[in-house]
Amino acid sequence: MFLVSNTGFLNAHLLPGGCLKRESHLSNGFKGSVVAWLSLADSRGIFINRDGNVPVEKLRQREMKWLDMFENWEKWMSKRFKKVKERCRKGIPPSLRSRAWQYLCGSKFLMDHNTGRYEEYLRQKGDPRWIEDIKKDLHRQFPLHEMFQARGGTGTHAYTIHNPHEGYCQAQGPIAAVLLMHMPAEQAFWCLVSICEKYLPGYYSPGLEAVQLDGDVLFGLLKRSSPSIYKHLKKQRVEPMLYMTEWFMCIFSRTLPWTSVLRVWDMFFCEGVKVLFRIAIVIVRIGLPDSSVLAQCPSMYETIDKLRHIPSHLLEEGFLSTESLRLNITERDMEKEHQKQVQKRKAEREAKSKGPKKTKNKIKS
Repeated sequence: MFLVSNTGFLNAHLLPGGCLKRESHLSNGFKGSVVAWLSLADSRGIFINRDGNVPVEKLRQREMKWLDMFENWEKWMSKRFKKVKERCRKGIPPSLRSRAWQYLCGSKFLMDHNTGRYEEYLRQKGDPRWIEDIKKDLHRQFPLHEMFQARGGTGTHAYTIHNPHEGYCQAQGPIAAVLLMHMPAEQAFWCLVSICEKYLPGYYSPGLEAVQLDGDVLFGLLKRSSPSIYKHLKKQRVEPMLYMTEWFMCIFSRTLPWTSVLRVWDMFFCEGVKVLFRIAIVIVRIGLPDSSVLAQCPSMYETIDKLRHIPSHLLEEGFLSTESLRLNITERDMEKEHQKQVQKRKAEREAKSKGPKKTKNKIKS
């Protein structure tokens, strides 16, 4: 299903045709939100997850409401989902975020019904090529953090056993990292499974066709919501894969300030991939806000630079979430655009398989 369809780590190194290189090297260290995130932790990964914008009393009230929902979870999801969605949009209390994510994405159900499976995966050696890539990435990404050296690679290792067809994609690294900052390794693994298979299927598969499809969907939605920006990007041939790949595959964990990452994830686990489209459109609008800024971008290089270097104060969590909900784009619009792009790709494949039409030369008598 599209609205919870169609993800993981590192800068996207694109190959011809817009594919992400699955064995690309990392840039030195983290950037953006991850730098701020790591600064909150010591070498053991111990950190305090604050929400300084919410008064303590208000936070306690929210915690009580979430605890009540946990006690009657199925009832809330089936009969009062609108209220659950509203509370996720406000931000899940930090003390309950781990539990809430697992309830929302269904990973708790998966873990409860697969007792012992995770340990069984860890006992298996796995494909040497994936294990080697995971070790290299772990050393490059978390050289000083004992938490990730001790258990950081276990989730991605287990996933290569769980889904050998996809194996390991570097984009899974930051997803696993964010999860490990909130929960034990086994819980993080089943959350990763849920993200890869339920929310973002095909994002880590060879060729990354699902990511490319969603890039086309995003471009179509930009045409509807921001025609001047769409025309500018189209004129300069700025393909969506040049700027949205890392956003979607890493669920903005390498793009946004840390508090904004958490708010986006709260909404994402509740509402699905449509949240990524909305946030992406808002970011594009922030990066290219008006004609004067577009005039400063005579080529694709300046345009991409604007989208990749947006000041963090413009990406504050409250503003992002509010603006994303104000967009004149409905779920129906997203569904229609998705179907349109699916049909377009299908027609292109059929035309390609048939080959060029042969024309008969008529001989005049």
